[in-house]
Amino acid sequence: MLRLATEPPLTGVDAEDLDAVAARLRAAATDGRLLADGPDLLAEAEGLALAYRAEHLVLDAEPAAAAIEELAADTGFTLVREVLQMRRSLPLGETGAVATRPFRPGSDDAAWLELNNRAFAWHPEQGDWDAERLRATLAEPWVDLDGFLVLEQDHEMVGFCWTKVHADDDPPVGEIFVIAVDPDRHGRGLGRALTLAGLTHLADRGLTVGMLYVEASNAAARTLYRDLGFSVFDSHRWWSRPVT
Repeated sequence: MLRLATEPPLTGVDAEDLDAVAARLRAAATDGRLLADGPDLLAEAEGLALAYRAEHLVLDAEPAAAAIEELAADTGFTLVREVLQMRRSLPLGETGAVATRPFRPGSDDAAWLELNNRAFAWHPEQGDWDAERLRATLAEPWVDLDGFLVLEQDHEMVGFCWTKVHADDDPPVGEIFVIAVDPDRHGRGLGRALTLAGLTHLADRGLTVGMLYVEASNAAARTLYRDLGFSVFDSHRWWSRPVT
């Protein structure tokens, strides 16, 4: 998927105008005309952004195909973010050394929100969950509380591994949807143990492919996942350029 956005974001009719240009950009990519038509379409999008007083035009793509990379480079965009999708086969052949339990809606909400938001204070999307967002996500049909693993030490939540199954994929894919350890307890091997616990749960459900997303800038997490046998399967990239 190829998208266009601005910073600050456009709203209402303004956003619809930009979405229309993005649709034509996607059509050009599908028809093999991206490098030929893309510069003019991006210039048109920048004109809209300028008219609506946005400061930056943002191009993002998942997957980040070579033609999109070339277009971004040729039109003055700078890569500002990359999220890697990593995969490995299941089962692993080893299991985690920690005992977890399922998340308990209601009684665990406050502790989970505090832990998640501290652990992801640096993250552009994951670090600002509130009770409403948690309740809405828990109501999603894919949620299986047996796969929402909580780690406690001394009666305190110190980590979690929330898994998700993409049953419509062929073959079905088990995802580590989000995983975190209390920042005060980093360096104790809990992240590795929780990752193993989540992947073991997915393998026990009969899944043969494990998947997760990780920020390319998160070197420690990438090293952990590589050590566990994950390799890069795909990437989602964002480029930005000032509106002038």
